[in-house]
Amino acid sequence: MRGDKKTRRDQILAAAAELFAHRGFHGVGIDEIGAAVGISGPALYRHFRSKDAMLGEMLISISRYLLDGGTTRVDEGGSPEEVLARLVRFHVDFALSQPALITVQERNLANLSEADRKEVRALQRRYVEVWVSALRAAVPDLDDARARSAAHAVFGLMNSTPHSRHLPDDELADLLTSLALGALYAAK
Repeated sequence: MRGDKKTRRDQILAAAAELFAHRGFHGVGIDEIGAAVGISGPALYRHFRSKDAMLGEMLISISRYLLDGGTTRVDEGGSPEEVLARLVRFHVDFALSQPALITVQERNLANLSEADRKEVRALQRRYVEVWVSALRAAVPDLDDARARSAAHAVFGLMNSTPHSRHLPDDELADLLTSLALGALYAAK
């Protein structure tokens, strides 16, 4: 998630995300994660103190990435409609490029330590509030509760892509963007 050049930690997290998404957190051993990146399982402990710590870093990292990306899209300015469209496209692009992380998030939040779960939830709430503010600016008739509910509903739409990819990514991105924006503007 840190640009084009992946560190060894990033490689490990990406491999672990794929494995966790396909077989579940408890269905994957440390040796399998190591093998996926060409090192022994015990060598992973040079990078992470435990498999639990790996999951924590993975989910905290994607939550920070979404919050930072959403905030950046808002800070770019423009009309409320342009800001909302950028937020939608940012999240759609994330969903299409990181389906394993979405699956891991959906299935494994309960496997986090309490401290990591609280941090992930706090970051997620802040990301939702970025959307609520942008949505209320673009659709002024919405109150906070309705805007928050609409944002969560649209996240569900966009995050469903790991489960239903029937179109090429560029077509799917356009379709999801159109559907998400249509749903948000219909939330009045």
